[in-house]
Amino acid sequence: MTEKDRIPTIQVGSGEKFVNDRGIAAIKDGIKAAATIAPRQEKPDWLRIRVRGGATFDKVRDIVHQHKLATVCEEAKCPNISECWTSGTATIMLMGDVCTRACRFCAVNTGNPRGWLDQDEPEQVARSVQLMNLKYVVLTSVNRDDLPDGGAAHYAACVRRVRDVNPDTVVEALTPDFLGSSGDVETVVDSGIAVFAQNVETVRRLTHPVRDPRAGYQQTLDVLAHAKAFRPEVMTKTSLMLGLGETDEEIYDCMNDMRAAHVDILTLGQYLQPTRNHYPIRRYVTPDSFERYRQWGLQLGFFEVVSGALVRSSYRAEQVLAKTLTLP
Repeated sequence: MTEKDRIPTIQVGSGEKFVNDRGIAAIKDGIKAAATIAPRQEKPDWLRIRVRGGATFDKVRDIVHQHKLATVCEEAKCPNISECWTSGTATIMLMGDVCTRACRFCAVNTGNPRGWLDQDEPEQVARSVQLMNLKYVVLTSVNRDDLPDGGAAHYAACVRRVRDVNPDTVVEALTPDFLGSSGDVETVVDSGIAVFAQNVETVRRLTHPVRDPRAGYQQTLDVLAHAKAFRPEVMTKTSLMLGLGETDEEIYDCMNDMRAAHVDILTLGQYLQPTRNHYPIRRYVTPDSFERYRQWGLQLGFFEVVSGALVRSSYRAEQVLAKTLTLP
């Protein structure tokens, strides 16, 4: 199989563009050129992060580093790393820390892993979950468009091994979109997970330029809808970043689209610009607005809506699932 066979093309205007190393570099250069260098706004009080540490935090950090695990907590500069690791939880990122896509909001490295996978990763992850004594673990990953199945089989192998070693641990999978492949989605959904998540990230109008050209608003909704139809007992979940320039009407319309795709759980959080080369913040959303959006979501029929400035996709995920499972 040639490199061109492994890495999908993306549509650019009326033609196609093959994304190889030079193509990825061009995307990144375009991001830098297009980024609006706006004056930094002072963060409001509700975005102040309380830094915590301690023995539990140190234990989780040591296990993550000793087992050479990538975590979205570190790679994506999550503001909740102190709170979550102090509570003894972590979101583990599979298949390395290099993503084949170049979304303008994301701090994860972009490149071409050229088909590399760590065949020991399922065992490493399973034993790490055991050492951390996790009752609920979120497994996420970078996009791996360099692999024929987007890494679905490897993802499923990690889930199954975690469940083998930790039969009482609940697993959530926060996955790539697998370029919309229903078969690859089914591979992960059928691996023993309790929650399947794929993030819409932003409203329809802002999907491009905020997300990589290979991602898509409708593609994500279709992935979520298929996952729910394939395994109705598996909860589905998505996330929306706010502060990118969306309007209230667009937020409400997006929530409606999610419910039409039978999404069960929604998280809403403030977008924080990782560097000046990333997509700029257009506004800081107030706590009152986050609460209003939460009430909209509940009225539309989501089982749960977690809404707040520092909320991220996996934030206190175990508490959300526990609540949804008690619903009639």
